Amino acid sequence: MRVVHTIAGMKEARHRLRGSVGFVPTMGYLHEGHLELARRSRDENRYTVVSIFVNPTQFGPKEDFAKYPRDTERDLAMLKKEQVNIVFMPSAEEMYPPRYSTWVDLEKVTERLEGTIRPGHFRGVATVVAKLFNIVEPTRAYFGQKDAQQLVVIKKMVADLNMNLEVIAVPTVREPDGLAMSSRNVYLNPQEREAALILSKSLSLARKLWSKGERNADIIRREMTSLIETEPLGTIDYVSVADAETLEELAKIDRPAVVSLAVKIGKTRLIDNIVMAR
Repeated sequence: MRVVHTIAGMKEARHRLRGSVGFVPTMGYLHEGHLELARRSRDENRYTVVSIFVNPTQFGPKEDFAKYPRDTERDLAMLKKEQVNIVFMPSAEEMYPPRYSTWVDLEKVTERLEGTIRPGHFRGVATVVAKLFNIVEPTRAYFGQKDAQQLVVIKKMVADLNMNLEVIAVPTVREPDGLAMSSRNVYLNPQEREAALILSKSLSLARKLWSKGERNADIIRREMTSLIETEPLGTIDYVSVADAETLEELAKIDRPAVVSLAVKIGKTRLIDNIVMAR
């Protein structure tokens, strides 16, 4: 496994590869969800490249960039075990040199949900992912369904800018008790870890209502909200039932929908979602 720290080095390494290249962008502190992306890439491509870069431009001034969990030695050991070919680990100065001033802005799909709560977040996400795509030149890029809005944004950017790659969505990997795997789960103390199950429980409730024929999105939002409010440690940012492509809120579930939520458990903000489609 080769570890590369510079853009020039990554480009040189990429141009030596002959055959399909799968790419998994990450911010490190890897868990089983990230490894599942790497395995999927390994199974579907001749080579797999993983990036580790905690992107400062997608964090707001009051968010957790400084304390975001990092463990490079652990991450590299995990990726080596998964037979990843190249790990790209640039510095912030390498990705955003002095006088950097070019950004990728998407409209509409970035203005809802996470975009409302975290203004500027998706400008940072889209910009860094576009840069990484240009540097790595993957055949396919792999993203987890857990970050549903991010997935919609990346797919939209790739389509609108005619980027020459395929974006692959991989199902959310969960703990045995249903909690979606996240690097931020490490912030939770034991009591908060138990309380965090309210996210997956509310999504299970939504799925149950839908499977029984409920198509009124307001009813599903209301039932989910009522359940979450029974958890004293939980504070709701949003509960959404939206069109799976545009993320516009639905009144009636008559097309593929993504049911998503953001909830603070103590001081830790968690997101999760499910997709409902026949």
